[in-house]
Amino acid sequence: QLAMSLNSSTLLNEENSQGPKRNTECLESPVLQSPSSLQDNPLQQLQLASQEVLEKAKKSGRSKCPRCSSSRMFYCYTCFVPVETVPTKEIPTVKLPLKIDIIKHPNETDGKSTAVHAKLLAPDDVTIYKYPCIPEYEDKRHETALIFPGPNSVSVKDIAFHLQKYTKKGVYDSDDDCSREPFLKQAKIEPKEEKNINECISGNRSEGTRLKKIIFIDSTWNQTNKIITDERLQGLLQIELKTRKTCFWRHQKGKPDTYLSTIEAIYYFLVDYHQEILKENYKGQYDNLLFFFSFMYTLIKNARCCAGKE
Repeated sequence: QLAMSLNSSTLLNEENSQGPKRNTECLESPVLQSPSSLQDNPLQQLQLASQEVLEKAKKSGRSKCPRCSSSRMFYCYTCFVPVETVPTKEIPTVKLPLKIDIIKHPNETDGKSTAVHAKLLAPDDVTIYKYPCIPEYEDKRHETALIFPGPNSVSVKDIAFHLQKYTKKGVYDSDDDCSREPFLKQAKIEPKEEKNINECISGNRSEGTRLKKIIFIDSTWNQTNKIITDERLQGLLQIELKTRKTCFWRHQKGKPDTYLSTIEAIYYFLVDYHQEILKENYKGQYDNLLFFFSFMYTLIKNARCCAGKE
């Protein structure tokens, strides 16, 4: 899965053109609303935009991608745009508090990846790279972190403390008005001014951290080693999500249920970041990141119930 998580997602066997025709009666059944199903579906309580547009698209079947004309269901996973039967204006847009880079393994099947959900729903804040074509992060280590489990990984609540270590080394963003001059020269200013400079460097809302970008790896667990050992990712602060359980329907056998799909990892990180770092009450601001994921979860669960698999 991804980021502790290193996995991906599917859209009812997207790569199989016969997929949407199977279990048709089950897929067209309404979302289950019984008390037991509410307990079985942990995504039921999300504050989501209306999914009526997806219901209509499901009944219409596959449609063309407006860019490459490929036949897809809901969205094109290569062009990162909704298909013709899913008007862009009816898809929610989520504004994120920081930028997200997703590094996708070249062998990860496009149609099975949930990374595209993030790009579709937060287009201004998410960039997807296909490894080995990834950015250089060396000069941005003081404001960048990587979601990945490991012996040196930290929890979300500890981000501010650990990023301060990078700040103390005098690594500053040259585009920041507060850090245009060398660190030693800034230290000569009057105490009152110095306090203002330091507050600007650390950021007003994030209590000591200037975290601006978070990196996720979109890959199966067995494929991650090549990416995580890349020299361009070395030295970055690593963060691990330990307390969430996946709802992903393609969970990798033999892996803990805390290994999340890519979009789950992004969503849960942002919820924790909002509460632990921004110190703000969470009121569903990022729930729509699971707009497609929750809809597919319900489709697949209902189909499995009809098939007698659950």
